[in-house]
Amino acid sequence: MAAAPFDALFRELPKTEFVLRALANERRLQILDCLKHSRKHFRPQVDGDLVEDGVCGVLIAEKKLGVSQPTASGHLNILREAGLLKAKRIKQWTLYRRDEAKIKNAKQTIVRRV
Repeated sequence: MAAAPFDALFRELPKTEFVLRALANERRLQILDCLKHSRKHFRPQVDGDLVEDGVCGVLIAEKKLGVSQPTASGHLNILREAGLLKAKRIKQWTLYRRDEAKIKNAKQTIVRRV
């Protein structure tokens, strides 16, 4: 028997709730905004391309958020766990970029649910 549409919505509830909680913080919204146009907000890095590879978490903390690196890392990890960011290791750095496909999917799910 095929699952009813309600069942599909119910199954995606925990993921949707986690995304909404990730977005319910001004710092995390700032991170997503800065990474949307990373070349505009950050200077070129020695390791990794700002768009292709992502932006160094330390740069995000120091240059845009004005918070400690551990605080920024916590925000970045929440966004990554919610599926809104991708993380990539290059040498000793962790670079972050938006996952546009998952952001689009989250937007569609939120609109459909609300």
